[in-house]
Amino acid sequence: MPATRLMPTDDATDLIELTREICRKDLAPKVDDAERARTFPADAFATLGRSGLLSLPYPEEFGGAEQPYEVYLQVVEEIASVWMSVAVGVSVHSLTAYPVATFGTREQQEALLPGMLSGEQLGAYCLSEPLAGSDIASMTTRATPTDDGWALKGTKAWISHAGHADYYTTFARTSDDGGRGLSTFIVPGDAPGLTFAEPERKMGLHCDPVAQVMFDGVPVEAARLIGSPGQGMHMALSALDAGRLGIAAAATGLAQSALDAAATYAAEREQFGRRIGDFQGLAFLLADMEAAVTSARATYLHAARLKDAGRGFGKEAAVAKLVATDAAMKVTTDAVQVLGGAGYTEDFPLERYMREAKVTQIFEGTNQIQRLVISRQLLAR
Repeated sequence: MPATRLMPTDDATDLIELTREICRKDLAPKVDDAERARTFPADAFATLGRSGLLSLPYPEEFGGAEQPYEVYLQVVEEIASVWMSVAVGVSVHSLTAYPVATFGTREQQEALLPGMLSGEQLGAYCLSEPLAGSDIASMTTRATPTDDGWALKGTKAWISHAGHADYYTTFARTSDDGGRGLSTFIVPGDAPGLTFAEPERKMGLHCDPVAQVMFDGVPVEAARLIGSPGQGMHMALSALDAGRLGIAAAATGLAQSALDAAATYAAEREQFGRRIGDFQGLAFLLADMEAAVTSARATYLHAARLKDAGRGFGKEAAVAKLVATDAAMKVTTDAVQVLGGAGYTEDFPLERYMREAKVTQIFEGTNQIQRLVISRQLLAR
């Protein structure tokens, strides 16, 4: 069943209906075969881009839809309820435009954002490295000044859309001053010296190709340095607060889909002359799953509304990411249990949902890091 939503405007309600129609007609018929074949969903992103769903939270003057974050995130949730790989891609793409939209000069915004928000470009977010995951201040990818800009050298890891993106929002070291020595660059996807490793062989999200991105003296124009040298750490952490909400919304959509499948099965499957959903042990399990999904949705919407109001939301974003992704892991696991042996087969999508849920507890900051963020803010006095 579709999630019950209370949207802030009629336009927002129309966006949800548009999203559901696209999901039903264009995404749902393709997802199972595509995930098995591990194909990149370029057509899905093109469809979403043409519909304006890749640029929802950004200003209209640059090609966005200027929608509140609470609306954008509910669109992401709807997409995730049908195709998690695509929803994660939408969240990643939105993240890639954040540094330019938030910290770029007017000239940079006019030059770069129309392309990023047009629906015709897809971005990648190059932050993590093989030896710098949660500890991003230890990154070693370096940007060296040249006569007309910068040259980037190093390796990024776990990069969604690697080899498929039109641009790479990249964080690199411009000085040896720890976290204060990082800077942000927008690297064109066809830049010389930019190469990609083979995609990682992952447990799930098979249509979200993740690979290392190698920079071998990649030239970047001076105008593609966003902000000042040394601002990269602040930009990255600021962007991740917003990005965590995207993952929280996607995890909630995945959990909702698992709950729907389990409830449908429990209402139809009979044992001992009764629907299995009529047995209290299973009925209570479904009730707990519903409570988990509803709680996850409430946490990310609360954080989004704080963001939309211009208030601090870092702690609340960490709470949302923690609650929603832990809920997704539990709900998808319990949904497999509801279906029993059938849930363990590829005849039903529950085993895929369970595999997809696991990584949500890891990327955009592990849930252990979220607990660190939350506890530090609670104890700051």
